[in-house]
Amino acid sequence: MKRVTMADVALHANVSKSTVSQFLNKRYDYMGEETKARIELSIRQLGYHPNAVARSLKQKKTSTIGVIVGNILLSFSTQVIRAIEDLCHENDYHVIVCNADDNHEKEKKYFEMLIAKQVDGLIVFPTAKNLELYESVLEERFPVVFMDRVVQGVLVDTVALNNSVAAEIAVHHFIEKGYDRIAIVTNSLVRHITPRTERVEGYKKAIKDAGIPIREEYILTLETNQIKDGLKEVFSLPKPPQAIIAGNDLVLVEILNYVKEEGLLIPSELALIGIDDVSFANFYSPAITTVKQPAFEMGKKAAEILLSKIENGDIIKVPETYRFEPELIIRESC
Repeated sequence: MKRVTMADVALHANVSKSTVSQFLNKRYDYMGEETKARIELSIRQLGYHPNAVARSLKQKKTSTIGVIVGNILLSFSTQVIRAIEDLCHENDYHVIVCNADDNHEKEKKYFEMLIAKQVDGLIVFPTAKNLELYESVLEERFPVVFMDRVVQGVLVDTVALNNSVAAEIAVHHFIEKGYDRIAIVTNSLVRHITPRTERVEGYKKAIKDAGIPIREEYILTLETNQIKDGLKEVFSLPKPPQAIIAGNDLVLVEILNYVKEEGLLIPSELALIGIDDVSFANFYSPAITTVKQPAFEMGKKAAEILLSKIENGDIIKVPETYRFEPELIIRESC
């Protein structure tokens, strides 16, 4: 349904838009009782809800930006935040970081809170569940950059990894090492978070291109607390996987915990590649082969785009998606 606007209320009540604005802001000094009653009736009949985001937008510059992170526990997120903070510090901007826990209601609250605090722009790891909110902010030409995740239909500059290629690189490396029973473990796809879905699609493409049958039981998409049970199930199969791709660092930790509990040997009993070059990958024994995201460069790019929007007003240009390429870091786990 079309969102009812302040202009619709003004037309319905036969008053000016500025009069409706004065009513909403409780400035009644020069407003007659009949006018107030007409506006109140129109609001009720049309079902109008004031746009809290739009009403909070101010022209005053605060030299502060907000960052809404999907999951701050991911090493990728902390590296991106560090890069954003470094660039903002160089340009005399402050950064407020909020963790949405991939919860769209928390994300919405943080959007509204940060804009109410008059930040000059936002970098967001979007949940993709607040489409009307995203659109309302963009309609106000408020500077926003999406990080890590593409939201279809929302025209906003986005910085992301080439996730499909990241998974393909891992599959190709396994195949070169002689493995053909290859699994992928990632977090749940229920929320359609694009790095997860794109990595699974990249995995399927590489498996298919290699002429290996896709086995759905080798594709585990689970909440973090379900991963160990999922691994027990897949390793009870007559032909369990010989190699696993960990979709992110939290998944990798769960896999390593399972490996330790079951006494599996890496790589002789299970080869392993993680997507995200976590800090412990190099000194874990055996050292973990990873597909590295250029997290710092991605965070820096997002900050550069946002500050350019703020300083130069280039908000109305055609939005772009900036894809960064992954890199295979070969170690001992495969």
